[in-house]
Amino acid sequence: MISRTRNFVFAVALLALSGCATDRPVGLAPEVTLTALETLPPPRGEISYVIGPQEKLEIEVVGAETISGTYLTDIDARLAFPLVGVLEFDGRTPAEAAVMIADRLRGRYLLDPQVRVIPEEFPVPSISVGGQVKRPGSYPAVGRQTLLRVINQAEGLAEYAQKDDVLILRTVDSERYIGVYNITAIERGNYPDPQLFPNDIVMVGDSVQRRRLDDFLQILPPLLTTSAILITRN
Repeated sequence: MISRTRNFVFAVALLALSGCATDRPVGLAPEVTLTALETLPPPRGEISYVIGPQEKLEIEVVGAETISGTYLTDIDARLAFPLVGVLEFDGRTPAEAAVMIADRLRGRYLLDPQVRVIPEEFPVPSISVGGQVKRPGSYPAVGRQTLLRVINQAEGLAEYAQKDDVLILRTVDSERYIGVYNITAIERGNYPDPQLFPNDIVMVGDSVQRRRLDDFLQILPPLLTTSAILITRN
């Protein structure tokens, strides 16, 4: 009877796992081009502060005091500037924002505009960690940060983390990149621990198979639950 019970549980557990298996593809959006890269490209040059939503910016246009002043970006990091209209500042450095304003003013309003954009506050550079970690959030990008170090700062992986489905999202020269990593392989030294940079985003995937199996085990009688746990460990 016990043998039949174990065979039954084993068969149902396999069905539960196979029914939710997926290859977790990335880069399927029509505007995304897939390229084979050994590593994610690092940011070009010095890591800079970038403008975000609802930030105060001191904008000075030399010789044009009437349009110089303090401005606030909206929730999408856009800013309406006199004479030039709405500008998209999300992810731009202050220097890039100054060039955008100068280009719009040049010729039509000023011959050779000189523009300075100075944020009211410079936040500490950070790395965002989300998904299946115990404490999602933003962590300071101080010193040489790596994927494993940042996950440790987030108090490690959560119960249902998918260790072979960890993404690093990075923007370099306005180009967006996504790297897919296997935490177990990195921990065993099969691959180097990738370096992270300010403004990187780390997302740890969710193991649907483990969730489905746990839900299945919770509805079984105690005897079947014990058999299922023993079978899945072998």
